[in-house]
Amino acid sequence: MPFQLPFFSKKTTNNSSEPTQEQKEMEKIKEFSQGLVTIQDIIAPEAIEVDFTYQQINSTYTRTLFVAGYPRTVPANWLSPLINFPSQANISMFVYPVDSSEVLDNLKRKITEMEAEIQSDIRSGKISNINTEIKLSDARSIREQLAAGSERFFQFGLYITLNAPSMEFLDKITKNIQSMLGSLLIVSKKATLQMDEGFKTTLPMGKDKLMITRNMDTTSLATTFPFTSSELTMETGILYGINEHNDSLVIFDRFKMENANMVIFAKSGAGKSYTVKLEIIRQLMFDAEVIVLDPEHEYEELAKKVGGEYINFTFGSETKLNPFDLSAMYEEGENELGQKVITLHGLLKVMLGEMTAQQEALLDRALIAAYKAKGITPDPVTQTNEPPLMEDLYKALIGMENDDANDIAARLEKFITGSFRGIFDKPSNMNITNPFTVFSVKEMEEALRPIAMFIILDFIWTRVKKNLKRRILVIDEAWYFMKHKDSASFIHSMVKRARKYYLGITTITQDVEDFLHNDYGKAIVSNASIQFLMKQSSASIPVLAETFYLSEGERQLLVSSDVGEGVFFAGQNHVALRVVASDEEHEVITTNPEEVLKQRAENKQFQLQKEAEDEVKKKEKQDFSSLFKPKQEKQLEPIQAPQEKQLIQDEDEKLAAETEQKAKQKQYAGYYTINDYSPPTE
Repeated sequence: MPFQLPFFSKKTTNNSSEPTQEQKEMEKIKEFSQGLVTIQDIIAPEAIEVDFTYQQINSTYTRTLFVAGYPRTVPANWLSPLINFPSQANISMFVYPVDSSEVLDNLKRKITEMEAEIQSDIRSGKISNINTEIKLSDARSIREQLAAGSERFFQFGLYITLNAPSMEFLDKITKNIQSMLGSLLIVSKKATLQMDEGFKTTLPMGKDKLMITRNMDTTSLATTFPFTSSELTMETGILYGINEHNDSLVIFDRFKMENANMVIFAKSGAGKSYTVKLEIIRQLMFDAEVIVLDPEHEYEELAKKVGGEYINFTFGSETKLNPFDLSAMYEEGENELGQKVITLHGLLKVMLGEMTAQQEALLDRALIAAYKAKGITPDPVTQTNEPPLMEDLYKALIGMENDDANDIAARLEKFITGSFRGIFDKPSNMNITNPFTVFSVKEMEEALRPIAMFIILDFIWTRVKKNLKRRILVIDEAWYFMKHKDSASFIHSMVKRARKYYLGITTITQDVEDFLHNDYGKAIVSNASIQFLMKQSSASIPVLAETFYLSEGERQLLVSSDVGEGVFFAGQNHVALRVVASDEEHEVITTNPEEVLKQRAENKQFQLQKEAEDEVKKKEKQDFSSLFKPKQEKQLEPIQAPQEKQLIQDEDEKLAAETEQKAKQKQYAGYYTINDYSPPTE
């Protein structure tokens, strides 16, 4: 009888086709789960269309490239141009270790084949192939390093998936990135007929579905590691902020760029004025001259704190600027007088409104006649003469005795003899001598503000051409100039020619749509090597995205960024930037009302404390000086006779009685003096 443990049950096998209870439960769960919405259902696109050379996911077009060939040698950080490429791209790298013994066997065979090929060429009297000799040398070097254990062997795959909103744009960026890689002698190809596999390969899943690899040793592989990020750093320059991607410092010199112009777009309260003020005080430390056109009193406090000159250009201001001034600088190939006449045409259109072609021709003749009356001609020698005034133009128009000329003169009359006289028709009585100069038009009448800003800019431009010096011109609220075609054209002309005069123009605006929907506004952006996009409203994002080719991540950044943050473009590179200031800089440039009031209270407290300390020091100095003064001998009072003592006592009593009488008189007289009135009698 077999031995059987009582606590072990006999295992039986159910051979019947009837499902078990567990299987029934699993079937119920499966049926129930078919009606549930999963994460995959939520994130899945509506449709995916896979073509030979691209893939369309909803409205986005994608294309995957793989790297098929590398140069013989690559420098460190060779992936930097790819990472800094100014378009949205997903980059994936796959590294597979290879057994060294297997590689050594393959290398030994390859070396033998190449040696045999070279020996065969020598015996045949041929010149051996130089490429074969180079490959043989490299193979021997790698074999020695592998044998010594100083190198290892790997297989490396590099894949790039590009994303674009349209097929045309996808073709464009594909061509650009292949050209860029080609300049590095790197061969890239489209993953034709494998677009779906390529797209999945570059997803953050770590699955290589293409398996297109290249052999690499440790040293070569190390150069591919992305220890780089989009960054902007030069050996010299000023600090613009911190790269939010890797916390590196964004330091560079704008005057070493293609041009020194900059545009800043930001909504109100995003920190654009703070950013500009911070750059101003740092540029001043590098001996740059800074001029600001300030329509909103933003820079008055800064000018006071750093010792700048603040010019409040108002209706009754003593400061006068003559728009007819010439720079008196001769430049070969340029007609200074002709350029000034063109500028005056633009100014007068802003002042007087649109004109017919006939009126423009008459105005041109009148302008030339006004200069000629002062002896000024295209000859540079004559351009040092005293320039004409607006009144001289008015007289020239009247003297033409023409209806169209009289119409222009009638419109100009209010600036000469009418309600606006004395503002724009006087000789210039100022010059820019301070390293930091601010022109304010805040208190200028709204109707005259665009005219005043145009004249101030023209005055600055004329002075800039006179003296070549490192300068920065800040134009705040630049959308004012976009209202008028002629003023927008003038700024565009300045921006294009600024580099020639060592000038960098910073254009600031919060009205993005008005600025970028204007052809001149777009041209100003195109002629700026530096662009800083700060916090934006959702309505402005589509316009900015189209102009600056923003990725989806950059769009979200601009909507959600904090004060002082944004996307900073410089040349071909761009980074997410955070503006930072030291405590001392912050005290100088802050406009936060709470902080300003606190600073004023602290300054007042400091002043009172300083005065108290000065008073104590003064008293201590007096006490200390008194220790060294010679002691004066005490004079003894003369001994007086009894009769003299009695006389003195009588005089004292008499004086006391008179004082009492005067007090009574004052009481009766009220507020009158006792010299005019006597006390009333009963």
